[in-house]
Amino acid sequence: MSSLHNLTPAEGSVKKDKRIARGEGSGHGGTATRGHKGAKSRSGYSRKVGFEGGQMPLQRRVPKFGFTNINRKEYQGINLEKLQALVDSGKITDTVNQDILVSLGLVSKNDLVKILGTGELKAKLTITVHKFTATAKAAIEAAGGQAVTL
Repeated sequence: MSSLHNLTPAEGSVKKDKRIARGEGSGHGGTATRGHKGAKSRSGYSRKVGFEGGQMPLQRRVPKFGFTNINRKEYQGINLEKLQALVDSGKITDTVNQDILVSLGLVSKNDLVKILGTGELKAKLTITVHKFTATAKAAIEAAGGQAVTL
């Protein structure tokens, strides 16, 4: 039974906040818990990402090397064994092209596709994609299919 001497607010309803910069009597007046001087005591301070207090940042200390070719073309590789598995499961029959590969979720619509030669292909397929490896092209033609480059 509750009476006046044991009433308490509901759990989580009362928040005990530090009232900062509300005068000396609050215990958090004066410097308002910011300490004395320095960037962090000023208004408008925001720490830059990677700032190390004026020490030379890691990003600039580490040596840079290598070369990034801005004209590089990234191809999404698909192996012959993957195509054979799709034939076995009945998802593809005789033709393979970008649209079919996108609908199966193997590539996205803007990807460049390259057929790679890993695995064995038994099915006769007409494959139309951007690139083929030499072994993949030979395997497709040996199975009686066609390798058409876009």
